[in-house]
Amino acid sequence: MSRRKLHQHAPAALPPARVRRGYFECRHGQLHVHQAIPGGGGFEEGTALLALHAAAYSGGMFTGLLASLGRDRSAFAPDLPGFGASEAPGGLSIAQHTAAIGDFLDTMRLRQVDVLGCGVGASIALELAATRPAVRRVVIAALGASDSPALPHSADTADAFLAGQWAGARRDCGADAPLEAIVAACGERLRNAVGSTHAAAAERDYPLRERLNGLSQPLLVLHPTEGPRGLGGSGLDVPAQTRHAPCADLAQLQAAPEPLVAAIRDFLSP
Repeated sequence: MSRRKLHQHAPAALPPARVRRGYFECRHGQLHVHQAIPGGGGFEEGTALLALHAAAYSGGMFTGLLASLGRDRSAFAPDLPGFGASEAPGGLSIAQHTAAIGDFLDTMRLRQVDVLGCGVGASIALELAATRPAVRRVVIAALGASDSPALPHSADTADAFLAGQWAGARRDCGADAPLEAIVAACGERLRNAVGSTHAAAAERDYPLRERLNGLSQPLLVLHPTEGPRGLGGSGLDVPAQTRHAPCADLAQLQAAPEPLVAAIRDFLSP
């Protein structure tokens, strides 16, 4: 039996990894990281995975994905600087976010890493791929740029802001989500509202088309549909080395159903 087949079948016999949390120093202060490390420590397993979240949320959105993919590899999902429990000054550019995540990679001494990015995390994933030779493969959840409503400037506009955040949470969680899940998602959106506003500006300034055109690593794009062209409906063409897999919405990415996990695992396999 080949080594590749052993690698593919072994995870099915392993329990989900336990996702833990820790703090690491970066140039903007402390970086809060969700992490899953298999029993063997991850260093003799598959290539480590770094997951970068969408602007309205934090690394906790990948808990399900880390538990599944972390069975046979180390998997990390940091709260981006200024999100969740991570420290940061306001108004960071994509390059500055990337440099902070690079500090974490240097601390972990990872010689190779696969990167998954969603929303603003996708832009940071592409920037890492362009600037870090250690990045081996890239996965992008093409779910659009930050959509946080404008921050309220007075009590008169706060009601509309809160309504916008609630509507966004309902959309992100899906039509059949329980009320508790929507409340939790709305709380995340409110906690990260300032960071989301800065991220939206950073995404507007980011040369996404240029980075896509220059990408040399294999790329997997998670689409609402399996259409071969256009990055998540944005009209951006993708590189020739791109593969595609269906991903209905943000709720599916957070829930990490087995077909989605299997598509990502297959792409990341040696």
